Amino acid sequence: MKILITAATMAAVATTATAHYGMIIPSDNMVSQEDGRSIDLTLSFSHPFEGIGMVLDRPETFAVTHGGETTDLLGDLQDTQVMDHAGFSTEYRLERPGTYVFSMTPQPYWEPEEDAFITHYTKTYVSAYGDDEGWDAELGLKTEIVPLSKPFALWEGNLFQGIVKLDGEAVPYAEVEVEYYNEDGTAAAPSDLMITQTIKADADGVFSYAVPAAGWWGFAALNTAEEPMQHEGEDKAHELGAVIWVHFEPWSAE
Repeated sequence: MKILITAATMAAVATTATAHYGMIIPSDNMVSQEDGRSIDLTLSFSHPFEGIGMVLDRPETFAVTHGGETTDLLGDLQDTQVMDHAGFSTEYRLERPGTYVFSMTPQPYWEPEEDAFITHYTKTYVSAYGDDEGWDAELGLKTEIVPLSKPFALWEGNLFQGIVKLDGEAVPYAEVEVEYYNEDGTAAAPSDLMITQTIKADADGVFSYAVPAAGWWGFAALNTAEEPMQHEGEDKAHELGAVIWVHFEPWSAE
């Protein structure tokens, strides 16, 4: 009986679903004159808390929006390894003050465990030279989280709020998954249930989350596309994720 219980437990652990995240992580999200004029950006697809990488194929789009103008950066991406899997990196020069919004539309990813395709429309915000104009910029992506809290210059413990949109409309009671980028592997969860926190937006599509620790946090609002995708001649669900990465600074009273 003991052997049977142990095997069942191992099987349950092996099939536990964890969240996938598209990721855009800049080397700095609040750039001052003293920091220099360029940042490095890394694009990946992963389980960020567990440090488990996945292959990111070359995205369909990668761009930056500043002052209402969007610039295509797809041709600037260089192959790299992130969490031992294929990802991309680039260096970007910040020419003017203001907020820069970097966004990626990846190719749909087939996930056998979920029997579905996944597309994560991913973005992050960078402030340059003390100017926060444009921090609430909405890009008009298929689905996105529009920040209601400034998505930089946040302390750990601050409440982050955003509104989930799909085709430009707020999504009532959207489900939002929240996960910490455990970059150095030092964070530990007392239960697998706490690796990915799950919250729901209200009737207006607005969600709130109080971040407990400094670092990068990913918020992914999940919806299912009306049109399925074909896999081996069969219709399969297509998960649309609106992902935003936000950095929180360590609190210091000094």
